[in-house]
Amino acid sequence: MAKLEDVKGIGPKSLSLLNKIGIFTIDDLVSHYPFRYDILERNDLGKVQDGEKIIIDGKVESVPILMRFKAGLNKMNFRLVTQSGVVGVSIFNRAFLKNQLSVGTGITVIGKLDKQKNVITASDIKMDLLSNSVKIEPVYHCTSGLTNKNLSTYINLALLMFGKDIVDNIPEEYIDRYHFLNKKTSLNIIHNPSTMEKLKEVTIRLKYEELFEFMFKINYLKQMNKKKNNGLERVIDREKIHEFIERIPFTLTGDQLKAIDEILQDLEAPHRMNRLLQGDVGSGKTIVAFMGMYANYLSGYQGALMAPTEILAVQHYHSLQEFLKGTKVKVALLTGSTPKKDKNAIYKGLKDGSIHMVIGTHALIQDEVEYHNLGLVITDEQHRFGVHQRANLQNKGRKPDVLYMSATPIPRTYALTIFGDMDVSTIRERPKGRQKIETFVKKTSEIKDVLEMMLKELKSGHQIYVIAPLIEESENSDLTTVNELKEQMKLAFKDYYQIDIVHGKMASGAKDLIMEQFKNNEVQILISTTVVEVGVDVPNATTMVIFDADRFGLSTLHQLRGRVGRGTSKSQCILISDSDAERLQIMEREDDGFVISEEDFKLRGHGDLFGTKQSGDMSFKIASIKNDYKILLQAKKDSKEYLLNKDTDQDELKQRLIHSISIKES
Repeated sequence: MAKLEDVKGIGPKSLSLLNKIGIFTIDDLVSHYPFRYDILERNDLGKVQDGEKIIIDGKVESVPILMRFKAGLNKMNFRLVTQSGVVGVSIFNRAFLKNQLSVGTGITVIGKLDKQKNVITASDIKMDLLSNSVKIEPVYHCTSGLTNKNLSTYINLALLMFGKDIVDNIPEEYIDRYHFLNKKTSLNIIHNPSTMEKLKEVTIRLKYEELFEFMFKINYLKQMNKKKNNGLERVIDREKIHEFIERIPFTLTGDQLKAIDEILQDLEAPHRMNRLLQGDVGSGKTIVAFMGMYANYLSGYQGALMAPTEILAVQHYHSLQEFLKGTKVKVALLTGSTPKKDKNAIYKGLKDGSIHMVIGTHALIQDEVEYHNLGLVITDEQHRFGVHQRANLQNKGRKPDVLYMSATPIPRTYALTIFGDMDVSTIRERPKGRQKIETFVKKTSEIKDVLEMMLKELKSGHQIYVIAPLIEESENSDLTTVNELKEQMKLAFKDYYQIDIVHGKMASGAKDLIMEQFKNNEVQILISTTVVEVGVDVPNATTMVIFDADRFGLSTLHQLRGRVGRGTSKSQCILISDSDAERLQIMEREDDGFVISEEDFKLRGHGDLFGTKQSGDMSFKIASIKNDYKILLQAKKDSKEYLLNKDTDQDELKQRLIHSISIKES
């Protein structure tokens, strides 16, 4: 197989520079696509305004004069005869062109025109006249020491030398169906387009191929998981489940019942469950997950639920204990702050099977933790854990079933890719009695109105969350911000109401104490710096005030807003910002998390949906999930059709695609 060094002109230094920008193979090189194109169109001297860019061709009229200044700086001047007159040309640091610019040579000059001096200060000189009236020139991501011209030369040499080895990763029937050009021709065109029409045609074709390969792999992994009889054997007593549901003091929604049924089917199936349970804030995902844990317990297995923060873990623990009241199920809470003596007792109980369910944080995946017969792993707010952390918990048992929970509704576009190999249960219905939270966007100058709205709620006996501007945890100004806000709130509300703060740098015990005080209404105004610190359910909190709201994604704002409106009283969310009002007004109009996440996706792309880049997230060279959704849907449909077609099982392409998939047992 050819190597990069086999391309003429690529020596050790060039190789190192190419590696620096992620080019390690011939395939990497020819698929290093331009990120934009410069359209070079001939201008006329008379039609270009002073200081404007000009692209003009002509013939060198005078011998270039080279002036050298300090080290590394030189300037060359000469005259150029064009169809619209003679013009002076100056260009810096192109001394190497002097011998090529002999009188009478035809060239194209690109630069800025100084009309008064009748001089073009050139940024580039092309030694070949534009063959058409327009030239489309690719512009690549480069690095210091590696120019756009170098890259273009290497790419075109690689295509010339090794083009015969380029294979199509689209089945012939789809190439024919969509009238696609072959890959070799498409690569030649995308790096050397003659017209915008041709460029558009091959761009669509290359995007389709990339998305087809990706979706084929996703569909194949999903199919393999379904085929494997690697699940735990279970017999679930549906009658007992039904009786338990009847005992719940409220009526489950249709979506909740459907999700429970999907989870039970997965638990009973011979293959391992790999399911995402997603739902809007307050849609009742937790009760569904608990039903899964209870069904898992009835079939003789242990269950573990991992939450991203201690506060959430404690909340889940208390909720699960309440949920299982009257049963013989033994539940434990294991976090970083669990006393050593209690930890040892929990380790023992998990190992001998006397503890049936455990709720915890990262502590659940420590080396000391061994399970007797772990059957179900639930990861809450799964996007907050890295891929390896999730895998560590899954590896604790003998192929336990896996359920991920997410309170961040994920747009279809994103779910289709990042969770493409999972089954997805979605809860959209809200439990009866949940009221819409009124949302207001206010400017800093309207702070008096905001304080009056807060005072009204406080006088009614309600509590308030105040979120400080979103600041990276590494910044030292974090504490200053919450303390300043605390002083401002004290100034506004005197000593009539208790005000306190929680932030990420506090000791866990101190944080829990303040959260408990807020829950018990001993603190009326809680100021917080981060999203995760306010994960406790406080029905009496009716107002959420968010400062510098423009610094948060819409999905994050929706998550924060969902912390109020959990009781029977009417609730409100106030977004304070002096910029980005149009985007924030989406929050005033919409209260459906799925609609909001779609808007966030359009505005911010998939990398920022959760405020953090996904671990192990997919990256495409030319396709974009955000912009190429229609192509993605077609590629998904076609790849599934191709995968399921038995007549294509011996295809060289199908075998090659399957071979390229690294299936890691998690």
